[in-house]
Amino acid sequence: MLGDMRIGDLASLTGVSTKAIRYYEEIGVLPEPERAANGYRVYAQSAVDRLTFVKDAQATGLSLNEIAAILGLREQGEATCNHVLHLLEHHLDQLDTKIAALQRTRATLASITERARRLDPAVCHDPNRCQTIERISGTDRESQLPAVDEIHAPIRH
Repeated sequence: MLGDMRIGDLASLTGVSTKAIRYYEEIGVLPEPERAANGYRVYAQSAVDRLTFVKDAQATGLSLNEIAAILGLREQGEATCNHVLHLLEHHLDQLDTKIAALQRTRATLASITERARRLDPAVCHDPNRCQTIERISGTDRESQLPAVDEIHAPIRH
């Protein structure tokens, strides 16, 4: 058939690795392709279109589960705009929360850095600690530094 391609061709056209293409098939994000008589996967142009959408959706921060749900709705003939809008608004809210946590961390680190510039290294005698870091533990750390998982946690909903 005109337009049919093998997995390597599809990978080259879309910038998606062959391993990822197989994974997308496994989880249902990309439909299983037809097979040629020799057993090779044979993809149509629709696979290029689907993978391009997946990459675009991932670029917005959507997870593969969210993308699969969108594709599932589309396959059922349902409109997805409101569903996608809800997902994007949720991701924006989570991103704003992370940004606020990072801004608090930055302000705290800037303050600690400024204080560290004024400390005298000659009075630092503990071989196991730096006096700058030690000063942090003497403050109310909970109000100054967000938890590491608050900053690095993946966006969830």
